[in-house]
Amino acid sequence: MSGEGGLDRLPLTRAKLGMAEAFAEHGACAGLGGDLRHAAWKSRNRADENRAGLSDYSVAHPVARGCRGGYRFPVKRPVRRHRAALAAVTQPAAALLDCFAAVAPGLEALALAEARDLGLDARSEAGGLAWSGDIRSVLLANVGLRIASRVMVRLDSFEARSFAELERHARRIPWARIARSGDTARFRVTCKKSRLYHSDAVAQRLADALVGVVPGVNAEGGSEAEHDDDSPSSDRTALFIVRFVRDRCTVSADASGELLHRRGYRQATAKAPLRETLAAALLAASGWDGVATLIDPLCGSGTIPIEGALKSRRIAPGAKRHFAAERWPGVSAAVGVGVRSELASRVLESSPGTIVGSDRDAGAIEAARANAERAGTAADVELAIRAISAMRVPEGAPGWIVTNPPYGVRVGESDRVRDLWAQLGKVLRERAPGWRVALLSPDPALERQLQLPLRVAAQTSNGGIPVRIVVGQVVG
Repeated sequence: MSGEGGLDRLPLTRAKLGMAEAFAEHGACAGLGGDLRHAAWKSRNRADENRAGLSDYSVAHPVARGCRGGYRFPVKRPVRRHRAALAAVTQPAAALLDCFAAVAPGLEALALAEARDLGLDARSEAGGLAWSGDIRSVLLANVGLRIASRVMVRLDSFEARSFAELERHARRIPWARIARSGDTARFRVTCKKSRLYHSDAVAQRLADALVGVVPGVNAEGGSEAEHDDDSPSSDRTALFIVRFVRDRCTVSADASGELLHRRGYRQATAKAPLRETLAAALLAASGWDGVATLIDPLCGSGTIPIEGALKSRRIAPGAKRHFAAERWPGVSAAVGVGVRSELASRVLESSPGTIVGSDRDAGAIEAARANAERAGTAADVELAIRAISAMRVPEGAPGWIVTNPPYGVRVGESDRVRDLWAQLGKVLRERAPGWRVALLSPDPALERQLQLPLRVAAQTSNGGIPVRIVVGQVVG
């Protein structure tokens, strides 16, 4: 047991380690205390080297005078250098984030299938999709998801039944990951069934905590309303979305900026424009394969045909815009470049199938052409001024009719709209037998005017009006 090899094999119990440290503290470097201390140091040092991957790590160990056996001890243990090296090795290259994509109610299943096709390991939650991922996954979701409305990163979740508790937790939120000096911070707070029910007071406490952690931020203390979603945000704005439900507070950072339906191409609109995200959901629910012929006989400003062209060519919907997460501190521009390059490599030169949009309103078709040009799909979409009665169905294999007919919610319009739905059904039965159909419907009574077998694929809302996505097949 007196040789160095024997000490390396000596089993070191907690009691013996403590005894060795006691001997060392009282100046006893010989005997069992010196042996154990040396063996303990070697064992710990070797374990640290293995964990850090420092195979070439070495320290000079001069002979300590007066110690039996000539054992070598370090004159000064390199604590700082070693711990720094260990931290650098063990720190993960890409920290996992708690990610969430908000989806319009009723469209979660459609969005989940899309997210998984994109490569996100997402799961369905109330109001959207959740997954754990790095910053690349956040940008991939922003650029590639067609149905989701917003991508967020949850920063913290905790219980708070008093403002003192809220303030204590708020100081621990990693605000500096999102905001930097010179930014403007906005808060959108909702409180339900909680003791802290005043949204403006909650927002003020969070704003104070943010300013305390990140000096120089212009934090707006009041809580803004949900309808502010349609207001574009500046490049130096950080939005924090706060949900208080049954005394549990969840603080999330907006990773999108403007809502995801703002693709950038729809600058010209017609009456009752359809959001791009809802058009994408309608196409997904229809089961359209992106290859068969697609017709929208009531296309308005062209949202459904354009979204169809983007999908069939595999063009990422957010490829031409930037997102809030790209401006966060520490996020390299190379991440966004890499995501866009990866998605661009999948793009097809042209749409593999025929896509047609028509409307009797000449102004709507003019707007649709301008939007298609901005979207880069002008060559993929055939647009024509044409009434429903003049709808043309190309010869060949049956395709899909996907459309958003008028709803007739205004007083005095119900009769006219009912007649239009009846006419649409008549034209489809006469000219498109075997074709599949998908449309947005606000009222089962209007659906009956079509005289087509339909089923409900999803229920959501459009412009605040409850609607159903109904799908079926035209029977001749």
